[in-house]
Amino acid sequence: MAPTKESLESLKHAPGVEGMVHHILHRWSPRAYADKDVPVEDLKKGFEAARWAASSFNEQPWRFLVGRRGDATYQKIFDSLVPFNQSWAKSAPVLILSVARKHFAHNGEVNLHSWHDTGAAMANFGVQITALGLHSHSMAGFDHAKAQAAFHIPDDFETVAVTAVGYLGDPESLPEGPRKSEVAPRQRKDLKEIVFSEWDKPAF
Repeated sequence: MAPTKESLESLKHAPGVEGMVHHILHRWSPRAYADKDVPVEDLKKGFEAARWAASSFNEQPWRFLVGRRGDATYQKIFDSLVPFNQSWAKSAPVLILSVARKHFAHNGEVNLHSWHDTGAAMANFGVQITALGLHSHSMAGFDHAKAQAAFHIPDDFETVAVTAVGYLGDPESLPEGPRKSEVAPRQRKDLKEIVFSEWDKPAF
């Protein structure tokens, strides 16, 4: 029997940890999206959350190109995706191309943290839209050069990721490969594997 949206959400939610913000525990990255438009006001709230992310020297190196299904921006972003990502992302009503500035504005030095900070902004975005009943899925599988050229992005900026946004859809609509991962339990490494006091010595 195919899982319901409610049972799938329950399966994908991280185990409860006392004191954790539940929107973080409820955030996950589906590939099946419902045929339902995302309200502009909800997208703006997501980007407000992104806007207030921390960044080195408060540079705010991030820029976002937002495509809504049916418009030219969406098609350009979609065309840059690798075939596997196109196979499922076509159901998402919104595609976002995140872009990072390579150099600091105040001194022209290389910003080695621009991707980190842009990722932090998108993490804020993801948690905020989860609170609004939406989901997002970020992708590395796209042609950076094609996306850069399609939008005439200046040389001092580089494309970082593509993010699909929408409401949870039916996993049965997916091709077999992504469908299997869509209904599988999530896994994460234990804290002792990633948080150290000395290299490879767990901090907790």
